[in-house]
Amino acid sequence: MSERKESVYREMMVESSLLEVPRNTYQRGLNPERVKRIINDFDERIANEPRISLRNGHYYVFDGQHIVAARIGRNAGVDLPVRCKVYSGLTDKEEARLFANQAGHSATPGIGLKLRALVYSGDPEACLFLEKTEELGLKVDYGQHKGKYRLACIAAALDEFRKLGPEKYQEALRLILEGWDGDPDSLRAETVTSVCRFVDLYFGEYDRKRVVKRFRSVDPLKIYREGRAIGENMPGYKKYLLQVVTIYNGSSKKAALPVKF
Repeated sequence: MSERKESVYREMMVESSLLEVPRNTYQRGLNPERVKRIINDFDERIANEPRISLRNGHYYVFDGQHIVAARIGRNAGVDLPVRCKVYSGLTDKEEARLFANQAGHSATPGIGLKLRALVYSGDPEACLFLEKTEELGLKVDYGQHKGKYRLACIAAALDEFRKLGPEKYQEALRLILEGWDGDPDSLRAETVTSVCRFVDLYFGEYDRKRVVKRFRSVDPLKIYREGRAIGENMPGYKKYLLQVVTIYNGSSKKAALPVKF
């Protein structure tokens, strides 16, 4: 998208009844509690203008739906003219990208909603992440709700996808799925991150069949519980990675991998 499209707009009054929120594609749902907070703290001097895309004769809100709802709420629930920044020439894909990249005074979308919007916009990295994850039979849950074969730890998984690349990322998730059959406790951020780190660090050294067999022999929460018990004695993901290596090694001296971190 050109810089011109992102920066050129007209400030104009638009009747709130004409403003549409495209929730079926990229927008988030309305948060009534946030609307109440805006109403209670409202100050006209610093209120932001909603950002609107005028497309095909419709006024689509891609940033500021809560401000619109708050203004209506302050007007006893009756529609009213709202001063808006109105952009022309945007496609729905470009709107989705702008929504995903909100910053400043806007409430940044959660990672699930941001990914959903980026996928809708056609962002190459987001689309590839979704494709490679769902190829494995996992459902990327934009609402970040845990469930069997549902990936809720989107931020952690996307971070590992970026670090490892598609091949190692898929290998790590396959090991988790084959070991614990999509159990929600095996798809926690700590487990996904630590198994990805294990694959990256020991790629070409571990016995794949042994990994799956050893995973099947333990509760998937073992990595989280025993890693957390270490506390501050080991920083970050390493305390969980240590659990993966310990599970893999078991009591075997012959098959044991060295601790390389």
